Amino acid sequence: MGDDSAEAGRDGGDGGPSDPLPEHDPETVAFLREVAEEIRAESSESEQLANILYRTSDIYDADEETTPEDVIRNVKFILEVKERGGLGR
Repeated sequence: MGDDSAEAGRDGGDGGPSDPLPEHDPETVAFLREVAEEIRAESSESEQLANILYRTSDIYDADEETTPEDVIRNVKFILEVKERGGLGR
C-alpha cells in the first residue's frame, strides 16, 4: 500500500514529541514559498497568510531547525499582532 511511516505524525497524532517530524522536502518548501510570494502584496490578510505559509515551509527546509510547535507559536504571534493592529501598539 505505501509507506505509512511518513504519514504517522500527520494523521491523528496529537503533535506531541513522539510524533515524527515531516521529511525535508525541497519541492514542498519551494511550492509554499512560491504561493506566499504570489499572494503577499494583495492585502494585509494575504500578507499575514503569506507569512504563515512561509513559516510553515520552514518545517520542510533542511536548512531550518523548526518544529511544528515553533510554527504554531509563530502563527499565534502573527495573529495576535494582527489583532492588536501592528507591532507598535
